[in-house]
Amino acid sequence: MAEPACVLVVDDTPTKRYILSSWLRRSGHQVLEASGGEEALGMLAAHEVDLVVLDVRLPDIGGYEVCELIKADPATAAIPVIQVSANAITPADRTEGLERGADAYLTEPIEPTEFAATVEAMLRYYRARWRAELMAERLAKLAEVTLRMNEAETFDELLTVAVEGTAEMLGRYCGTLALPPDGRLRRYRVRPGEPAQAQPAASDVLDRLAELALKDASRARVFTLIAGEWQGLLPDVRVDGAATGVLCRTKNSPSPVYLGAEAVPPLDADEVNLLRQLGQQLALALGALRAYTEEHDIALTLQRSLLPSRIPEVPGLQVALRYQPAVDNVEVGGDFYEVLQVDGRVLVAIGDVEGHSLHAATVMAELRHALRASLIAQVDLSASLDLLNQLMRRYHRGLTATVCLMLIDPATGEIELANAGHMPPLFAGPGSSYHTLGNLLLGAVPEEYQVDRLKLPPGGTMMLFTDGLLEDRHVLLDDSMERARRLAETVEDDLEEFAERMLGAFGAREDDVALVVVRRTPA
Repeated sequence: MAEPACVLVVDDTPTKRYILSSWLRRSGHQVLEASGGEEALGMLAAHEVDLVVLDVRLPDIGGYEVCELIKADPATAAIPVIQVSANAITPADRTEGLERGADAYLTEPIEPTEFAATVEAMLRYYRARWRAELMAERLAKLAEVTLRMNEAETFDELLTVAVEGTAEMLGRYCGTLALPPDGRLRRYRVRPGEPAQAQPAASDVLDRLAELALKDASRARVFTLIAGEWQGLLPDVRVDGAATGVLCRTKNSPSPVYLGAEAVPPLDADEVNLLRQLGQQLALALGALRAYTEEHDIALTLQRSLLPSRIPEVPGLQVALRYQPAVDNVEVGGDFYEVLQVDGRVLVAIGDVEGHSLHAATVMAELRHALRASLIAQVDLSASLDLLNQLMRRYHRGLTATVCLMLIDPATGEIELANAGHMPPLFAGPGSSYHTLGNLLLGAVPEEYQVDRLKLPPGGTMMLFTDGLLEDRHVLLDDSMERARRLAETVEDDLEEFAERMLGAFGAREDDVALVVVRRTPA
């Protein structure tokens, strides 16, 4: 016996309609009746119908045409149609009916047992097809939600994607609980079609859930709690009946993650399996994001530890510094800057070692220390760059670096400048311009490094930066350099504001950025 269904009987003869409806009600089905094609189409639009029993001869629209309209509408195309007729009984009539969309064709007189068997067969087929289509739709949505979870950049975004996707797939009220590395428990709930809402929760809720569900130390467990049990865990929870959820813990995760849905009516086997897969995918995505966040924090801590811990305060000179790591980069980069007092003058250095890796960072640290050492016995920018070039060529073959050195006397504004393949310094202010390009970068070939002599007037500003500020795969470098030049024509009174504006104008970058701004203050 098929599960009870809603069947629409369409026939203009009341007696015949009554007989067919009686047979259907005797089998436990709910019956809707229509005496014509227009009425039938209206009832299909207003009710959830599982099967249509359709007479071929109707007073307004023919049964063949009604069937075609049913099958042409995406909202009703999957509903099986059984056509019946006492007049159109030839093989040609049956062929036309089937060709125009009918799933079965019965001619009168119809035996009750044959009619019941045909109805059950059609319903079995319809429900099997419906389940298959629903599962295919859910699997496609599962793949989409999994992809979006893996693309999430924050824990809150990840949990929002997971709980909203679960609610959409299951068509139920859903919630999730997770504990990110910051130690603040996240709790989200959502109804289908609505945005997820964050809710407060005690930090020990997940531990208490684990005591209930993971008693056998398994990595994943599906379980159901009644409303009273949930209210004991979360007093403000809005669950009238039971809730079924999955609690998952990855191998290296310090705490589990919970993903659940209301269980009224109870979830079927397919829905439980889908919930389990979503929970496991969420746990894996949380673990990956947690590892990424921890590695990123470690990388930034290491990167900043390799930069100067303090900048000397020099009368007559203002200095603003910025270091901005690449937005998507976990590894340590090779950008660096240095500001040193040397014999009454100030050395400003900026550089960039090729690549993003721990090796690039260690080479950057070597260059900084070698630069400092080169200034102990003598202050000669050309000799310092030559030493750094020899260091790269001897100990780091195949690796290159760019370095720009600027030695400035705050009292007179006199500048010595030497550039080994780095971005040219930018004179900021009205009529801003770049200094000329320097010599070859470090690590390529032996080179004699030229030292240029300039003068920075009182109030004059110079900006040194690494190429990460300007390089963009979609924009020509010349265009980016011109944009930076125009932006630098205006210099704020507060040098920190100027540096922040220059960084902010180019937004999040694909490469690390180091920036040093120097202003000679008026006497």
